[in-house]
Amino acid sequence: MSYSDETKGLLEAAGASEGCMVTLEAGGQTYIGKVMPHHEFSAPDIIILKMKSGYNVGIMVDKDSKITVMEQPAVHEKKEAEIEEKKGLPTLVLIGTGGTIASYVDYRTGAVHPALSTSDMINAIPEIRDVANIRAKVLFSIFSENMDVCNWQELAKCVVDEINNGADGVIIPHGTDTLGYTAAALSFMLGDVPKPVILVGAQRSSDRPSSDASTNLMACAKFCTQGKKAGVFAIMHDTQGDDSFAVHNGARVRKMHTSRRDAFKSINATPVAHVDAAGKI
Repeated sequence: MSYSDETKGLLEAAGASEGCMVTLEAGGQTYIGKVMPHHEFSAPDIIILKMKSGYNVGIMVDKDSKITVMEQPAVHEKKEAEIEEKKGLPTLVLIGTGGTIASYVDYRTGAVHPALSTSDMINAIPEIRDVANIRAKVLFSIFSENMDVCNWQELAKCVVDEINNGADGVIIPHGTDTLGYTAAALSFMLGDVPKPVILVGAQRSSDRPSSDASTNLMACAKFCTQGKKAGVFAIMHDTQGDDSFAVHNGARVRKMHTSRRDAFKSINATPVAHVDAAGKI
């Protein structure tokens, strides 16, 4: 749903557009934040601001509302990742399926977008290239609740192809809602896979200070390169902090909370291993 003519006129009169830092006076309150994209589910008289806290707030405006632009958005040129292989490092393959972890922040607006290319994914966490040589591909870019048996079959085939092509490990960024289902499906479909295949997600989006995306992915890279274990696993936070990450058997893991960073637990089993913040297993 687009802006109403009145709201559109309010923004145009102030010279405000996506990414502008503005002061918005509405309903007797004053708000300061960045103007976010107006999506199809927003009401026509709602302006969405990203506050300093990192949270988005929808504010209803009317003819008495006032907008003042404090700062225009900076122009950032999106650079492609320069991927150079380093001798002596193992090769890991990232197979993107979608989800919070495979997103990047548009720093002009603060909005989070799905990764649409391999360089998007690698740019999101550049430090992973110090641990391993990275090959990345986006197989799907879908909500995890839309994953079905056909997707699992295609994903399993892709994993096999990458391992046969010399990958030392495979990391699969995945939406958390059905991560456990995909982990279980791959566990049975891949059987005695000779390399580590790790599913990983994020409970907090990458535009939030408490995001767990990069730390979870780095824990995966450490376990793939140093864990000396093969099989299908899921790695997520083991605690609410960033000090420990649990390695779960893919056929035993389940999401037990909607938003906690340590939402994933091994059911009727203990985790296979733990990875600390320094990468020690």
